[in-house]
Amino acid sequence: PTPRYRRVGAGPPTGAPAIDGEVPMSEIRGTVEAGYEPVREAFERNFVENGDIGAGFCLYVDGAKVVDLTGGVRDTDGTAYDDTTLQLVFSSTKGVTATCAHLLAQRGELDLDAPVADYWPEFSTAGKADIPVRWLLSHQAGLVDDDRAMTGEEALDWTTICDALADSPPLWEPGTGYGYHAVTYGWLVGEVVRRVAGVDFGEFVRREISEPLGLDLWVGLPDDEQHRVSPLINSGMPGLPTPEPAGDADSRTDAPSLVGMLDMLLGEGNLLGRALTAPGGAFTDDQVWNEARVRSAQIPAANGVTNAASLARMYAALVSEVDGVRLLDADTLERAITPQVSGPSTVPLLDIPFALGFMTHSPLSPLLDGRSFGHYGAGGSLGFADPDRRVAGAYVMNAAQLAIAGDARTLGLLAAVDQVVN
Repeated sequence: PTPRYRRVGAGPPTGAPAIDGEVPMSEIRGTVEAGYEPVREAFERNFVENGDIGAGFCLYVDGAKVVDLTGGVRDTDGTAYDDTTLQLVFSSTKGVTATCAHLLAQRGELDLDAPVADYWPEFSTAGKADIPVRWLLSHQAGLVDDDRAMTGEEALDWTTICDALADSPPLWEPGTGYGYHAVTYGWLVGEVVRRVAGVDFGEFVRREISEPLGLDLWVGLPDDEQHRVSPLINSGMPGLPTPEPAGDADSRTDAPSLVGMLDMLLGEGNLLGRALTAPGGAFTDDQVWNEARVRSAQIPAANGVTNAASLARMYAALVSEVDGVRLLDADTLERAITPQVSGPSTVPLLDIPFALGFMTHSPLSPLLDGRSFGHYGAGGSLGFADPDRRVAGAYVMNAAQLAIAGDARTLGLLAAVDQVVN
């Protein structure tokens, strides 16, 4: 049927699916167990008030699914955003990558206190011989970028990137500070996993996480799944107008990119801009994340493709048994979520407390308080869990707002979860 349309919130975000300037009316699909209705209400409000176009949210309690919702549209032709839809989730992928490392540690195959070079000998150059694996997981290695420019093609080749990172000197003395390794984290941790496990990182994810739990979750999306992906839509910040390029049609230039804005704010070559576009500036154009070739590559910090139901189920299996599967035992999980770093970061504007690969609750990374942990993805996605309340959930969306660690959409959903889960 032809979708109905109405204007919502502050109007259609830039690039949103539209007919005659109208944003598609959201249709909410899925199930909610009795007592969890406030979560559905928060999900619905995101479409009316907070700029959502297509999204999913899923919640588990004690290993059982209690909320599983999708809504809105997948793309410009009005295709429903439903339980068959897949979404690239940016840094929410990091929680998956951290889980892989902790699975190996749990089995005694990986010592997080051992030097990275014990598993990856080439890494020992340029003052990095003594960096322990835990500093990769907690963003203390000083390798938010490599030391040379990279093309987009080079950035999609695993061996090229890992060789470059192995050759690069740290940008600060390792262990003396931390800074968000926005993209390089994935190859740093992922190469250690690959060396220890003896298989490609994406294959390890499939074999050890996705297949045992029955997940739609990939790092390196197969060609025959590409048609299910909802393109990311750059929505900026709801309620704020998108600036028009200055000048006439022949002379005007495009509005500043994110990197351009960061250069204006923090100075050219700032570490935040370098971290977000690493390696070597290869990802300066954020439109590349909608390309099938990028989704097909293995970028374990940033290009996981999944849905809310699958990401929530993975987090549920970290804190509970899910249909007979528990990924991490209690002792391994406790070590994984113990905070390692906090306070001022060497990467500006990202003072987020990190455990071993996971974000922990803070004003800049709001979760469920207490010992809750998880990981946000740029644009708004989130996977999270609370081991004390044995609750886990995930939110994914195609309307990417200007946020590194959450926005009004996730704040509303988390508040609703906090309300209904004791």
